[in-house]
Amino acid sequence: MDIIAVEKRNTQVKGKQLRKEGIVPCCVYGGNLPASIAIQMEEKTADKLLRTLRLGSKVKLNLEGETITTQIKDKTRCFADNKIEHIGFQALSPKQKVNSVAHVLLKNDENVPGVLEKMMLEIPYASLPKDMIDTVTVDLEGKKIGTVLTVADIPEFLSEHVELQVEPDAMVLRITEKKHASAKEEAEQ
Repeated sequence: MDIIAVEKRNTQVKGKQLRKEGIVPCCVYGGNLPASIAIQMEEKTADKLLRTLRLGSKVKLNLEGETITTQIKDKTRCFADNKIEHIGFQALSPKQKVNSVAHVLLKNDENVPGVLEKMMLEIPYASLPKDMIDTVTVDLEGKKIGTVLTVADIPEFLSEHVELQVEPDAMVLRITEKKHASAKEEAEQ
């Protein structure tokens, strides 16, 4: 995990002005921090960060020589041009469990023989920061029609260090047969 350089933000300067200058206003809160900290980072850095990581991902921030371990808690984008307007980071305490979301990435999904129904590709859980899961990759190569994958079928979620916030038998995905048009639908065509 890279360490992202950030600076304290002058709260007297409006966010709109910062964004015009290519700077994204951000904040860090929670954890062992006595109060939230207004920070900022370059727009290029923020774009790269959000292209490679997701909400719930663990990130280390370097603020004035101090490293703060955080997770990306929220982000705001401009509706008109999709530019990043704000990022919120939650500071993590090494001995305190944190709620997060693990993202399920699918590999070889284009080779599935039937219809791939995706039920839940974000799995909520709680863990200590050292045990956080960012993404889990599931390979669908060779999976047949009738395959059902539950949260409990993914080994990373069976760890005693991960406290699931969904039932283990919750369905992540299933592969069903392609539906054929009924005789009535065919007659109408």
